[in-house]
Amino acid sequence: MTEIRFIDADGTVTIARGDNGFSLMEVARRHGVAGIVAECGGSCACATCHVHIDPAWLEAVGEPSPGEADMLDFARGRRPDSRLSCQIRVTPALDGLTVHVPESQG
Repeated sequence: MTEIRFIDADGTVTIARGDNGFSLMEVARRHGVAGIVAECGGSCACATCHVHIDPAWLEAVGEPSPGEADMLDFARGRRPDSRLSCQIRVTPALDGLTVHVPESQG
């Protein structure tokens, strides 16, 4: 299992362990991470699972696909480190990944 650190807007840290192949969004939902709404259930049709990737992990996570980049236009507070957690698959290379959950989704 891969360990992911979710830090919410209040600074609360949730350490979640996820099976490889699942999305960060699925891992967050299973562990009750506050702020990951995921209205579309992971189909990249909304921006309610928006997260900010910790700078140390940007290269390992990679760039968003063109479709994800388009959907990120709907994310509140989009930044260069923004990603949709439904589009990031857990792999052993992401063990220890830190992501920040914004104050609100939309």
